[in-house]
Amino acid sequence: MSNIESMDKLINSFTMLQGVGKKTAERYAYNVIDMTDEQVEFFAKSLQEAKANIHYCSVCGNFTEKDVCEVCSSRKSDTICVVKEPKDVIALEKVRKQNFVYHVLHGTISPLEGKGPDDIRIKELMARLNDGNFKEVILCTNPDVEGEVTANYIAKLIKPFGIKVTRLATGIQMGSDLQYADEVTLTKAIEDRKTI
Repeated sequence: MSNIESMDKLINSFTMLQGVGKKTAERYAYNVIDMTDEQVEFFAKSLQEAKANIHYCSVCGNFTEKDVCEVCSSRKSDTICVVKEPKDVIALEKVRKQNFVYHVLHGTISPLEGKGPDDIRIKELMARLNDGNFKEVILCTNPDVEGEVTANYIAKLIKPFGIKVTRLATGIQMGSDLQYADEVTLTKAIEDRKTI
């Protein structure tokens, strides 16, 4: 600790961010101290505005400032791509030939974390499939244990609907996150998806 209460509070605030350890938080805090008053004010205001204005799309669950996100309001498709979280939408939007809409689960089934099917947006997905004219569901959860369990669970629910269910092809490394995959790998995974 720095023995300066304000600095300690700032460092502790940065450690609240996922993936930010003590050393990184200290570096961020020192950067803030070196900013001008105007830069700090802009930074603080940006945080407050983002928190106040960004919410979930009422259709797909992606981040948006409006009721319905840009993808849902502008893209019509009979294919729905199911992802774990909004940052996966950003990753998949890098794929040039995407012709699908999204459904964000906001998590995966993970008994170790106490998350079951009712704790993520599976009911909302099933309602969309029941109300819509979807012909294919691409399950794009991460290729890790939780992602596989979630994909298999959802696939079993969808089968009675007669909708084609596909999964990303290999090429994305097991245990990795979609957000870190490069454009070529994501494109290949989408193109080579398989029915499950």
